[in-house]
Amino acid sequence: MPIAVSPERPRTGVIKFTGGLIVKGDALVEEDLWISSVTGKILHSQEVFYDYHVIPDEVIDLRGKVLSPGFIDVQLNGAFGFDFSTVPEDMTTYHKGLKQLNKQLIQTGVTSYLPTLPSQQADVYHQTLPYLGPSGSSRNAADGSESLGAHCEGPFITESKCGIHSPSVLLTAPNGFADFETCYGASNLTPTTPHQKSPIALITAAPELPGIASAIPEITSRGIRFALGHTEATYETATAALQSGATMLTHLFNAMRPLHHRNPGPFGTLGKAAGADRPYFGIIADGIHLHPTTVKIAWNAHPAGFILVTDAMKTLGLPDGMYDWTNGDRWEKVGARLTREGTDTLAGSCATLGECVENFWEWSGASVPEVLRAVTATPAEMLGLGGVKGTLVKGADADLVVLDAREEGGRKKVRVEQVWKFGSRVS
Repeated sequence: MPIAVSPERPRTGVIKFTGGLIVKGDALVEEDLWISSVTGKILHSQEVFYDYHVIPDEVIDLRGKVLSPGFIDVQLNGAFGFDFSTVPEDMTTYHKGLKQLNKQLIQTGVTSYLPTLPSQQADVYHQTLPYLGPSGSSRNAADGSESLGAHCEGPFITESKCGIHSPSVLLTAPNGFADFETCYGASNLTPTTPHQKSPIALITAAPELPGIASAIPEITSRGIRFALGHTEATYETATAALQSGATMLTHLFNAMRPLHHRNPGPFGTLGKAAGADRPYFGIIADGIHLHPTTVKIAWNAHPAGFILVTDAMKTLGLPDGMYDWTNGDRWEKVGARLTREGTDTLAGSCATLGECVENFWEWSGASVPEVLRAVTATPAEMLGLGGVKGTLVKGADADLVVLDAREEGGRKKVRVEQVWKFGSRVS
């Protein structure tokens, strides 16, 4: 419960959280946290109190709950009926739908995310990417969840591993970086001013396709992360891509060559690959895409690279039924399971990131800080945002979630109780 402070004293915008457990590295510690609703940043509590003699405007008693950085989802295709890759006739409608999604998404604890565009025609990228770039410059908590840049998943992927991506739009013989410019738009890959960021934060492609290997250094030199996915790549091809600058595996195990004892495929790069760092990797822990033991194996293989993602579609938060998508495709939603009409092909997820967190905690035997790291610090580090997002250190953005994490009825449960964005409570 908030503790009121005398209205006669000038307000400072400082808020103090006390009486709970904060995530600090791999531990939960009983420690206060101070934030500023003016700057939207986390403060150094002793410096604020002892050096500047600031008294908080508000004291939040956490009553033993966990205070964590806000969740980050690096693969979200849509939710609550809005799809990032569906282009209306009037882009004003698109902008309104995006704003509404941001306000609904933040209620689930996701304070930042990468709006994801699966394989589409070039005109879809050209029209939507200008709306999906990093949105944090406004720093308005009322806007809801914040885009950290778009994730372009395809269309430079292998047809045999395309999943629900429409084969008709795939580009399986690209001519190097020039075809990425044609597909996504040159201005979306190379900002026109030094202070401008590309709207694209992450690109997923299959490294075995012609022209991809040569494009990786060009793409990463622009500050865009490169991921391997929807791929038949061998261990050797995947390793070569990591040596060229790729740093991520998109939804590990799904839509890629499986582990084989004589060629471990992309999964093998989670061990130390010659001349390349071990990659980050996404895991869909919805209980449908991967067996719980598979999730546990991946985490134990390389916990520092483990990132929980939803791969959620617009059907997240919608009732069961049949739904139209792009390029003439249709999905069937039955509970949490989403498939292409008339097939068993999985079509993304209907799980929230909080549900994935809960599942991973139940399956893995990991501690609460280790579980939360997979949706906070690790995705932030993958995106080059360590110290800004996904952490509670001084100077980081005050994007926070208050969690009730407990065992209930023999199962671990995680409930989002409060959400704060840029130092202001939004849920």
